[in-house]
Amino acid sequence: MSDSLHVALGEYDIGWHDPQGSVTRAEGLIRDAAAGGARLVVLPEMCVTGFTMEVEFAEPVDGPSARRLAQAAARNKVWVLAGLATTGAPGTDPTCAYNSALLFSPTGDLLSMYHKQRLFAYAGEHQSYATGNQSATTTIEGIRVSPFICYDLRFPELFREVAADTDLMVIIASWPSSRQQHWDVLVRARAIENQCYVVAVNRIGDGGGLHYSGGSAAYDPWGEPLAATNANGVRIVEVDAARVEEIRSRYPFLADRA
Repeated sequence: MSDSLHVALGEYDIGWHDPQGSVTRAEGLIRDAAAGGARLVVLPEMCVTGFTMEVEFAEPVDGPSARRLAQAAARNKVWVLAGLATTGAPGTDPTCAYNSALLFSPTGDLLSMYHKQRLFAYAGEHQSYATGNQSATTTIEGIRVSPFICYDLRFPELFREVAADTDLMVIIASWPSSRQQHWDVLVRARAIENQCYVVAVNRIGDGGGLHYSGGSAAYDPWGEPLAATNANGVRIVEVDAARVEEIRSRYPFLADRA
């Protein structure tokens, strides 16, 4: 029997500079997704504050928002991938803040972290946050998962670096509606060119003077949209490692990389 994973696209309205309210929404979403059969719940970039350049909202990796998300993962016995602005992560500059993706296990442990590798200079992100310098692939119930964050999506070389060892690429984002057509094209392209699943979760609502219309999406290794079930408004898709192996065996395009 092949390895498969049910993934929830945790799209929601993040409260601007409102960690308490935002985490409360996330807790409800995690609960609903778990009740609907999800095993991995994916939340957007900076899911407790919105995409802010005010680094005073960055929290330690064991800070209050992270603890509440870890507790929600443990309470519902699911994996949670969440975007937060962080400080004090192992192996990082202790004087800097990072735009991070944190992976919590079903026991509430912080299992891995990824720090955004391409910072959005157009909004001054490079002046507020330090740059990550490596990928972070983790196996979740038999599925090899590699997270990326928002602006990373525009740089296919980041994805290609991990493609051979990845079944599922996950993109968490605060991608504004003014560039929605770019999001739609690039997300699907990453699935086609890397012959793996892509799940991309964007926020909705308003924050920092921008509007976000979501458009969260999921594609299979052939670039076909995944059918989703609905659990109290949370979409859930299934990814299957055997499908990745099938596509790559039938069309061994990755072997032709220079």
